[in-house]
Amino acid sequence: MRAWMVDKPGPIDDGPLRRIDRDMPEPGQGELLLKVLACGVCRTDLHVAEGDLPVHLPGVTPGHEIVGEVVAVGAGCRRSVGERVGVAWLRGTCGACRFCRRGAENLCPASVYTGWDAHGGYAEYAIAVDAYAYALPPELDDVRAAPLLCAGIIGYRALRRAELPPGGRLGIWGFGGSAHLAAQIARAEGAAVHVFTRSPAARELALSLGAVWAGDSFGEAPGPLDSAIIFAPAGGLVPAALERLDRGGTLAIAGIHLTDVPPLDYQRHLFRERQVRSVTANTRADGEEFLALAARLGVAVTTRPYGLDEADQALADLAADRFTGAAVLVP
Repeated sequence: MRAWMVDKPGPIDDGPLRRIDRDMPEPGQGELLLKVLACGVCRTDLHVAEGDLPVHLPGVTPGHEIVGEVVAVGAGCRRSVGERVGVAWLRGTCGACRFCRRGAENLCPASVYTGWDAHGGYAEYAIAVDAYAYALPPELDDVRAAPLLCAGIIGYRALRRAELPPGGRLGIWGFGGSAHLAAQIARAEGAAVHVFTRSPAARELALSLGAVWAGDSFGEAPGPLDSAIIFAPAGGLVPAALERLDRGGTLAIAGIHLTDVPPLDYQRHLFRERQVRSVTANTRADGEEFLALAARLGVAVTTRPYGLDEADQALADLAADRFTGAAVLVP
């Protein structure tokens, strides 16, 4: 089968990905073999390819926003051949540690991830773990569903971690695949959304989706914010976001990778009970809640389709901010 692998992690312009022919995988106990119908292109894939995230599986096939049709099942699976399922970043946990027992499986020390610890969806076929695959609402077509499986789920968790009060003012830094989905959930729940981004095209998209204000990454919003989320992997945005928070405001940082954060001034950035929170992966409950909500609300997904053979170009375009919304590989 056709697939991509991370041959030598490094800058995307140096060509870290390589196209290969890989043997067709076979599902084991509790596993599904999927024919990949669509696979989203996530910034985390870029971090894996460029080496920002350390190598876990040499020669890994990236991709963790997979929509697939089940074509074979291993023993003990609940899914059947012919079903359509979604595969996300979280691939497995131990189920026994204190984090798993309290419902925080995203913090499990033994957690493993699709497209990092095991081959992902930049391929014609992929193996999924049955217990971590999602049923997909029929309202969501393949291309629209793919970005929801990481960009959407992580954005949703970040929104909850930001503790946005009812009718509150939310600031969003960066407006790509994840942010444009989280913004719509916040709007549907009555928030006033303010978007900070260096991209004029992303500002236009934000306003078209109902943002009340859109400006530069270091611009001044019309008023103080109750909550904020940083989606861009730039630590230099942390002081800017904290300065724009009102008393008691919360900043959630959604990325798995962030450049260094500059020194913070206690009075300017943290006093009056402003707080900073990170976001780590997701739980399966997050995914189930978000997918049902996205289908019910009719969340608009802005996508840029690429063929499977264009995966390296899709990542390069993502790195250079050449499109708005989310890129999706369609084999």
